[in-house]
Amino acid sequence: MSQNDTPAFAFPADLTALLARLHQTRAEHEALVRTLPWSVEPMPGWAPKANDNTGDIIEPGREPSPGYTPEQIAEDTRLRALVRDLSDQVSTHPFWGTLERGPQLVDARTALKSHSDPTTGRPAVVEAA
Repeated sequence: MSQNDTPAFAFPADLTALLARLHQTRAEHEALVRTLPWSVEPMPGWAPKANDNTGDIIEPGREPSPGYTPEQIAEDTRLRALVRDLSDQVSTHPFWGTLERGPQLVDARTALKSHSDPTTGRPAVVEAA
């Protein structure tokens, strides 16, 4: 079945709101992670390793990591927990119990992934900045 053949479902507003919030929270977490040091704990860096014969770099080095600050740890932990909670809420929403198990349920879950926000006409999925 192609995406154009996916049946339309009338998703409850609270389910689509949860989905939009889940995607927004995931995008916020991904943006945070891109700003964090490479190690949670302070760690020494290391020099790149070069091939003894050619001098070509065969293993890149790393700068030392200062580790995460307590604020960074708290925000990372908060966003991870919120993503888990919202994922649970979306996947266990009562709407799924109104559908027949099997292809209809699979089609509905697939359709939700590309669902558009009726107020804007844009996909409910929020891309990471």
